[in-house]
Amino acid sequence: MSRPDPARLFAALGDPLRLELLGRLARVEALPLGRLVEGLGVTRQGASKHLAVLEQAGLVRAEKQGREKLFSLAPDALTEAQGHLARLERGWEDALARLKRHVE
Repeated sequence: MSRPDPARLFAALGDPLRLELLGRLARVEALPLGRLVEGLGVTRQGASKHLAVLEQAGLVRAEKQGREKLFSLAPDALTEAQGHLARLERGWEDALARLKRHVE
């Protein structure tokens, strides 16, 4: 599997509804669309569009089972995002350490 595009990954994570969908999927193995969006006040069509964004970013997997699709979390992309943030954090820490040495 290729590494997810960080821009696409963080864009997908930048929506409150998509974050809620990911949170729900993090608590279960897999869910069909109807159960996944229960109580969210979003149409199936709207939720499908959000899930497509998450799937394209590598955050969600969809598996056809009979007439339904089951959605599940794809944790590798979240691990990738976490790694990207850790690299950014190290860069900031290095820059702050250089600034501190310069000031002192």
